[in-house]
Amino acid sequence: MKNYPRPYVLAETNWKTVREENYTVAILPWGATEAHNYHMPFGTDNILAENAALASAEIAWTQGAKVIVLPTIPFGVNTGQIDVDLCLNMNPSTQMAVLKDLVQVMEANGIRKLAIVNGHGGNNFKQMIRELSIIHPTVFVCSLNWWQAAKASDYFQEPGDHAGELETAVVMHLTPNLVLPLNEAGDGNAKTFKIKGLKEGWVTAQRKWTAVTKDTGVGNPKMASPENGANFHKAVTASIAKFLVELHEIDVDDMYE
Repeated sequence: MKNYPRPYVLAETNWKTVREENYTVAILPWGATEAHNYHMPFGTDNILAENAALASAEIAWTQGAKVIVLPTIPFGVNTGQIDVDLCLNMNPSTQMAVLKDLVQVMEANGIRKLAIVNGHGGNNFKQMIRELSIIHPTVFVCSLNWWQAAKASDYFQEPGDHAGELETAVVMHLTPNLVLPLNEAGDGNAKTFKIKGLKEGWVTAQRKWTAVTKDTGVGNPKMASPENGANFHKAVTASIAKFLVELHEIDVDDMYE
Protein backbone atom coordinates (compact mmCIF):
# COMPACT_ATOMS: atom_id res chain seq x y z
CA MET A 1 0.00 0.00 0.00
CA LYS A 2 1.52 3.30 -1.10
CA ASN A 3 1.74 6.24 1.27
CA TYR A 4 -0.04 9.35 0.01
CA PRO A 5 0.65 12.09 -0.73
CA ARG A 6 3.85 10.99 -2.44
CA PRO A 7 6.54 13.68 -1.93
CA TYR A 8 7.96 13.06 -5.42
CA VAL A 9 4.62 13.73 -7.19
CA LEU A 10 3.97 17.47 -7.49
CA ALA A 11 0.22 17.14 -8.13
CA GLU A 12 -0.20 15.22 -4.86
CA THR A 13 2.22 16.88 -2.50
CA ASN A 14 1.93 20.20 -0.71
CA TRP A 15 3.77 23.43 -0.04
CA LYS A 16 4.81 22.23 3.42
CA THR A 17 6.71 19.34 1.83
CA VAL A 18 7.96 21.19 -1.23
CA ARG A 19 9.55 24.04 0.72
CA GLU A 20 11.47 21.55 2.87
CA GLU A 21 12.78 19.40 0.02
CA ASN A 22 15.75 20.11 -2.19
CA TYR A 23 14.63 18.65 -5.51
CA THR A 24 17.38 18.14 -8.07
CA VAL A 25 15.58 16.47 -11.02
CA ALA A 26 12.22 17.40 -12.49
CA ILE A 27 10.48 14.68 -14.52
CA LEU A 28 7.98 15.70 -17.16
CA PRO A 29 5.74 12.97 -18.62
CA TRP A 30 4.61 13.99 -22.12
CA GLY A 31 2.03 12.03 -24.06
CA ALA A 32 -0.67 12.60 -26.64
CA THR A 33 -4.41 12.23 -27.10
CA GLU A 34 -5.15 10.11 -30.15
CA ALA A 35 -6.90 7.00 -31.43
CA HIS A 36 -5.20 3.69 -30.62
CA ASN A 37 -6.87 1.07 -32.80
CA TYR A 38 -10.43 0.14 -31.77
CA HIS A 39 -9.62 -1.36 -28.38
CA MET A 40 -7.35 1.16 -26.64
CA PRO A 41 -8.15 4.50 -24.96
CA PHE A 42 -7.34 7.85 -26.53
CA GLY A 43 -5.21 8.56 -23.46
CA THR A 44 -2.93 5.54 -24.00
CA ASP A 45 0.26 7.58 -24.44
CA ASN A 46 -0.51 9.62 -21.33
CA ILE A 47 -1.18 6.51 -19.25
CA LEU A 48 2.09 4.96 -20.40
CA ALA A 49 4.30 8.03 -19.99
CA GLU A 50 2.85 8.98 -16.61
CA ASN A 51 3.05 5.51 -15.12
CA ALA A 52 6.59 5.01 -16.38
CA ALA A 53 7.56 8.33 -14.78
CA LEU A 54 5.81 7.61 -11.47
CA ALA A 55 7.09 4.07 -11.06
CA SER A 56 10.65 5.09 -11.98
CA ALA A 57 10.52 8.08 -9.65
CA GLU A 58 9.37 5.89 -6.76
CA ILE A 59 12.36 3.58 -7.20
CA ALA A 60 14.77 6.49 -7.58
CA TRP A 61 13.32 8.26 -4.52
CA THR A 62 13.88 5.21 -2.32
CA GLN A 63 17.51 5.29 -3.45
CA GLY A 64 17.94 8.88 -2.33
CA ALA A 65 17.35 10.73 -5.60
CA LYS A 66 15.47 13.99 -5.04
CA VAL A 67 13.15 13.77 -8.04
CA ILE A 68 9.81 15.49 -8.60
CA VAL A 69 7.29 14.34 -11.22
CA LEU A 70 5.45 17.21 -12.88
CA PRO A 71 1.87 16.87 -14.20
CA THR A 72 1.60 15.04 -17.52
CA ILE A 73 1.21 17.06 -20.69
CA PRO A 74 -1.53 15.21 -22.61
CA PHE A 75 -1.14 16.72 -26.10
CA GLY A 76 1.36 15.60 -28.72
CA VAL A 77 2.27 16.21 -32.34
CA ASN A 78 -0.57 14.62 -34.31
CA THR A 79 -0.34 16.56 -37.57
CA GLY A 80 -0.55 13.31 -39.56
CA GLN A 81 -3.78 12.33 -37.81
CA ILE A 82 -5.58 15.63 -38.22
CA ASP A 83 -8.45 13.94 -40.10
CA VAL A 84 -8.93 11.22 -37.43
CA ASP A 85 -11.85 12.13 -35.17
CA LEU A 86 -10.72 13.91 -32.00
CA CYS A 87 -7.01 13.28 -32.37
CA LEU A 88 -5.76 16.39 -30.60
CA ASN A 89 -2.74 18.05 -32.17
CA MET A 90 -0.15 20.27 -30.51
CA ASN A 91 2.32 21.71 -33.00
CA PRO A 92 6.07 21.47 -32.25
CA SER A 93 6.24 25.26 -31.97
CA THR A 94 3.59 25.14 -29.23
CA GLN A 95 5.46 22.36 -27.46
CA MET A 96 8.56 24.52 -27.53
CA ALA A 97 6.66 27.42 -25.96
CA VAL A 98 5.35 25.17 -23.17
CA LEU A 99 8.75 23.62 -22.57
CA LYS A 100 10.45 27.01 -22.53
CA ASP A 101 8.06 28.27 -19.84
CA LEU A 102 8.56 25.17 -17.69
CA VAL A 103 12.36 25.31 -17.98
CA GLN A 104 12.19 28.95 -16.90
CA VAL A 105 10.35 27.83 -13.76
CA MET A 106 12.93 25.13 -13.08
CA GLU A 107 15.72 27.67 -13.44
CA ALA A 108 14.00 30.09 -11.08
CA ASN A 109 13.64 27.29 -8.51
CA GLY A 110 17.22 26.13 -8.78
CA ILE A 111 16.35 22.77 -10.34
CA ARG A 112 19.07 22.29 -12.94
CA LYS A 113 17.95 18.97 -14.45
CA LEU A 114 14.78 18.20 -16.40
CA ALA A 115 14.02 14.78 -17.88
CA ILE A 116 11.14 14.43 -20.33
CA VAL A 117 9.56 10.96 -20.27
CA ASN A 118 7.98 10.75 -23.71
CA GLY A 119 5.07 8.45 -24.51
CA HIS A 120 4.32 9.39 -28.13
CA GLY A 121 6.34 8.57 -31.23
CA GLY A 122 5.28 11.81 -32.92
CA ASN A 123 6.99 13.91 -30.25
CA ASN A 124 10.62 14.79 -30.88
CA PHE A 125 12.34 17.14 -28.46
CA LYS A 126 15.92 17.02 -29.76
CA GLN A 127 15.94 20.36 -31.58
CA MET A 128 14.01 22.04 -28.77
CA ILE A 129 16.64 20.88 -26.29
CA ARG A 130 19.35 22.38 -28.50
CA GLU A 131 17.58 25.76 -28.50
CA LEU A 132 16.85 25.63 -24.77
CA SER A 133 20.55 25.11 -24.08
CA ILE A 134 21.11 28.63 -25.36
CA ILE A 135 18.05 30.25 -23.76
CA HIS A 136 18.50 28.57 -20.36
CA PRO A 137 22.09 27.26 -20.29
CA THR A 138 22.06 26.46 -16.56
CA VAL A 139 19.35 23.79 -16.92
CA PHE A 140 20.28 20.39 -18.36
CA VAL A 141 17.31 19.11 -20.40
CA CYS A 142 17.08 15.57 -21.75
CA SER A 143 14.35 13.34 -23.13
CA LEU A 144 13.75 9.60 -23.29
CA ASN A 145 11.16 7.38 -24.94
CA TRP A 146 9.92 5.12 -22.16
CA TRP A 147 9.48 2.08 -24.46
CA GLN A 148 13.15 2.14 -25.46
CA ALA A 149 14.49 1.73 -21.91
CA ALA A 150 14.37 -2.07 -22.24
CA LYS A 151 14.66 -4.42 -25.22
CA ALA A 152 11.11 -4.96 -26.46
CA SER A 153 11.97 -8.07 -28.48
CA ASP A 154 12.83 -9.87 -25.23
CA TYR A 155 9.20 -9.57 -24.14
CA PHE A 156 7.06 -9.42 -27.28
CA GLN A 157 6.87 -11.41 -30.50
CA GLU A 158 5.78 -8.35 -32.50
CA PRO A 159 6.03 -5.13 -30.43
CA GLY A 160 4.38 -2.95 -33.09
CA ASP A 161 4.62 0.76 -33.79
CA HIS A 162 1.28 2.07 -32.54
CA ALA A 163 -1.38 0.26 -30.47
CA GLY A 164 0.37 -3.03 -31.18
CA GLU A 165 1.38 -5.82 -28.83
CA LEU A 166 3.73 -3.72 -26.68
CA GLU A 167 1.42 -0.80 -25.92
CA THR A 168 -1.61 -3.04 -25.57
CA ALA A 169 0.12 -5.36 -23.10
CA VAL A 170 1.35 -2.56 -20.85
CA VAL A 171 -2.03 -0.80 -20.79
CA MET A 172 -3.68 -4.18 -20.05
CA HIS A 173 -1.35 -4.37 -17.05
CA LEU A 174 -1.79 -0.78 -15.87
CA THR A 175 -5.44 -0.01 -16.64
CA PRO A 176 -7.17 -3.23 -17.76
CA ASN A 177 -10.62 -1.67 -17.36
CA LEU A 178 -9.85 0.70 -20.26
CA VAL A 179 -8.99 -2.00 -22.82
CA LEU A 180 -11.70 -3.70 -24.87
CA PRO A 181 -11.49 -7.47 -25.47
CA LEU A 182 -8.82 -8.18 -28.07
CA ASN A 183 -11.36 -9.78 -30.40
CA GLU A 184 -12.69 -6.27 -30.91
CA ALA A 185 -9.28 -4.89 -31.95
CA GLY A 186 -8.27 -4.37 -35.55
CA ASP A 187 -5.30 -6.32 -36.88
CA GLY A 188 -3.11 -3.23 -37.13
CA ASN A 189 -2.11 -3.84 -40.74
CA ALA A 190 -0.36 -0.81 -42.18
CA LYS A 191 0.86 0.28 -45.58
CA THR A 192 4.38 1.58 -46.18
CA PHE A 193 5.75 4.21 -48.54
CA LYS A 194 6.28 3.13 -52.14
CA ILE A 195 9.50 5.14 -52.54
CA LYS A 196 12.61 3.14 -51.62
CA GLY A 197 14.36 5.80 -49.53
CA LEU A 198 11.25 6.48 -47.47
CA LYS A 199 10.57 2.78 -47.04
CA GLU A 200 14.12 2.13 -45.82
CA GLY A 201 14.01 5.08 -43.42
CA TRP A 202 16.98 7.13 -44.60
CA VAL A 203 14.53 9.69 -45.98
CA THR A 204 11.99 11.02 -43.51
CA ALA A 205 8.52 12.40 -44.07
CA GLN A 206 5.22 12.49 -42.25
CA ARG A 207 2.77 9.63 -42.75
CA LYS A 208 -0.87 10.40 -43.53
CA TRP A 209 -2.42 8.12 -40.96
CA THR A 210 -5.76 7.42 -42.64
CA ALA A 211 -3.94 6.38 -45.83
CA VAL A 212 -1.65 4.04 -43.88
CA THR A 213 -4.05 2.18 -41.56
CA LYS A 214 -7.80 1.54 -41.43
CA ASP A 215 -8.08 0.92 -37.68
CA THR A 216 -5.43 3.56 -36.67
CA GLY A 217 -3.17 0.79 -35.37
CA VAL A 218 0.26 -0.13 -36.70
CA GLY A 219 1.13 -3.57 -35.36
CA ASN A 220 -0.93 -6.60 -34.37
CA PRO A 221 -2.15 -6.42 -30.73
CA LYS A 222 -3.71 -9.89 -30.62
CA MET A 223 -0.82 -11.61 -28.77
CA ALA A 224 -0.69 -9.03 -25.97
CA SER A 225 -1.03 -10.19 -22.38
CA PRO A 226 -1.01 -8.28 -19.08
CA GLU A 227 1.73 -10.61 -17.80
CA ASN A 228 4.11 -9.62 -20.60
CA GLY A 229 3.10 -6.01 -20.11
CA ALA A 230 3.92 -6.20 -16.40
CA ASN A 231 7.32 -7.77 -17.04
CA PHE A 232 8.25 -5.18 -19.65
CA HIS A 233 7.03 -2.29 -17.49
CA LYS A 234 9.11 -3.56 -14.57
CA ALA A 235 12.23 -3.75 -16.74
CA VAL A 236 11.64 -0.33 -18.28
CA THR A 237 11.05 1.46 -14.99
CA ALA A 238 14.09 -0.16 -13.37
CA SER A 239 16.21 1.13 -16.25
CA ILE A 240 14.74 4.64 -16.12
CA ALA A 241 15.10 4.74 -12.34
CA LYS A 242 18.80 3.91 -12.61
CA PHE A 243 19.22 6.78 -15.04
CA LEU A 244 17.37 9.17 -12.72
CA VAL A 245 19.60 8.23 -9.80
CA GLU A 246 22.69 8.88 -11.91
CA LEU A 247 21.21 12.17 -13.11
CA HIS A 248 20.51 13.21 -9.51
CA GLU A 249 24.06 12.46 -8.46
CA ILE A 250 25.94 14.09 -11.32
CA ASP A 251 27.21 17.66 -11.42
CA VAL A 252 25.83 19.29 -14.59
CA ASP A 253 29.05 21.28 -14.82
CA ASP A 254 31.09 18.08 -14.92
CA MET A 255 29.19 15.73 -17.26
CA TYR A 256 31.95 14.21 -19.36
CA GLU A 257 34.76 11.70 -18.88
